[in-house]
Amino acid sequence: MRRGSGFTSLLLLSLLLSFLLATAAFAVEPSEMLKDPALEARARAISRELRCLVCQNQSIDESNADLAHDLRVIVRERLTAGDSDEQVKAYLVARYGDFVLLDPPFKAKTLLLWCGPAVLLLLGAGGIYALLRRRPAGAPEPLSEAERRRVAELMAENAEPPAGGREPGQG
Repeated sequence: MRRGSGFTSLLLLSLLLSFLLATAAFAVEPSEMLKDPALEARARAISRELRCLVCQNQSIDESNADLAHDLRVIVRERLTAGDSDEQVKAYLVARYGDFVLLDPPFKAKTLLLWCGPAVLLLLGAGGIYALLRRRPAGAPEPLSEAERRRVAELMAENAEPPAGGREPGQG
């Protein structure tokens, strides 16, 4: 093994990790950021609570999607206009529904969002239980005496050379 290969591997690994960790930092573009640090902090806090409707498992603060960018701009515009944090969220919920919130409120409209995973888990467990109940339990029943004789006859037939004295494949 060459002497510098360990260093090269370490360098490549650290480079890869830096790219993976830096993706969230590049989501909020410098052109989006507000000049007022207090307003920018509020915008970032709100952005962490809103779901990217494209990515769905990321906040708009982490997402690089165009829609997430548009939502971050709307949040900053609303804050600059003087809206409170709750007013900004209410505006986006009115426009996109409760699904835009990473932590949607528990109400009749969001019942599927809250209970859907549990229902799917229970249905899956019920399906597995039903499959296991249909399968016969334990070892199979032993062969009867007649079945044993028939197996012995079949094995004896296969063990005897075919008529003509030659084995198959001999020419």
